[in-house]
Amino acid sequence: MTLGTTHGATKGIGEESLAPQQTRIMGRPSYFLAWFGGCVSIGTFAMGSSVVGTLNLIQATLAIAIGCFVIGIALAINGAAGYKYGIPFMVQARSAFGFAGTRIPGLVRAVPAVVWYGFQSWIGAGALNMVSATLFGFDNLIFYFITFQFLQIGLSVMGFQGIKWLENIGSGFILVSLMYMFYATVQRYGDELSANLLTMEGSWGMPFWGATMLFLGIYSTMMLNVSDYSREHKKGTGPGLLTTIYAMSILPCTMFMGLIGFMVSEATGTADPIQVFANAVDNTPLLMTTLLFIAFAQVTTNVLNNVVPPTYVLMDVFKLKFPIATVIVGLLAFATFPWKLVQPESAAGLQLFVQTYSAFLGPIFAILVVDYYIIRRRTLDIGKLYDEAGPYQGVNYAALIATAVGIVSALTFSAVSWYASLIPAGITYYLLMQHWAPCQRFRQ
Repeated sequence: MTLGTTHGATKGIGEESLAPQQTRIMGRPSYFLAWFGGCVSIGTFAMGSSVVGTLNLIQATLAIAIGCFVIGIALAINGAAGYKYGIPFMVQARSAFGFAGTRIPGLVRAVPAVVWYGFQSWIGAGALNMVSATLFGFDNLIFYFITFQFLQIGLSVMGFQGIKWLENIGSGFILVSLMYMFYATVQRYGDELSANLLTMEGSWGMPFWGATMLFLGIYSTMMLNVSDYSREHKKGTGPGLLTTIYAMSILPCTMFMGLIGFMVSEATGTADPIQVFANAVDNTPLLMTTLLFIAFAQVTTNVLNNVVPPTYVLMDVFKLKFPIATVIVGLLAFATFPWKLVQPESAAGLQLFVQTYSAFLGPIFAILVVDYYIIRRRTLDIGKLYDEAGPYQGVNYAALIATAVGIVSALTFSAVSWYASLIPAGITYYLLMQHWAPCQRFRQ
């Protein structure tokens, strides 16, 4: 493979590749706004709904804040390799898992992305359909879902050039919308909420820490493939500032959306995000505007966080071009049956889904961190990472065994699965790399 992807001083639309990134298009403001606009996960509503009856309002707020700051630290740590060398996640993982072995963490990362892609597309289509039915009398959710999905596929084909401008332009609208929705929720349900959520005792024990992991778990997928994004950020930003950028860009949207879902579900028993908005706003024009914002937010989140990761996986495994891979990912999202995920009874199922896939993501994150910081001492031989006949060919079984150990630990403590998996997986990987002969060639 030819190393380097520079094409003069600019990068064209859809020119993304797995080669080391030479032309970086996002400065600090753009990078902050990309994460801000890209983290409006509608699943956060469902996560807020799922802790009703377990935590009071103060506990829920702190759980969200803690989860976001842990995310910020984790993103900065694991994104360092991509930021320094310009390599994507699928290349970064080769040093730990091997060329063939990388397909396992790639698949683990891609499946939740496609599921959330379909889920959030259905939510966005539902918002558009509600606007259409109210204003024009045309009510056809299937039509809007298909149309909305093909619109996102078209935007995704543009790659990071399109992502940059989409996120930069849309972030302000998203923030204003969420601030208004939070205000409307408090105005409508304030008395009932103060009677229930502020006076209930709640829990500061395992349910509280489990809640921090739920909000963290929504983004635990991005902790794996953060190098896909950090390779686009212009050099010159230190680890501390990067951590701040990540945490503070994710916190506002997650806080507003989690608490809105939490409060409205407590007051009404509704977990469907579209119904949440319908219940919280009485004024029809304002509701229409808010629903349009929510539909737009699904686009900004999907094209950044749910399209790029599985696209790079397809590019690595099947040697596809970026535009073709994005189209395939968009079509796969149709097969996730998202209409089943937005049912009121699905909040608990989504909670289980997050806990379960976090059990797989935590060990892989720990292995990547140990590999880069301890085994490699933050120095990678880029040539070897692209040499299929080199020392990283095949599968590194130390990484697979450590992943399995982490998964068992996570499932044993499912309420805090991501946390529980880190230390067992990291220690197992380190010891095997140090003392198990079949792994020695991967130490080169």
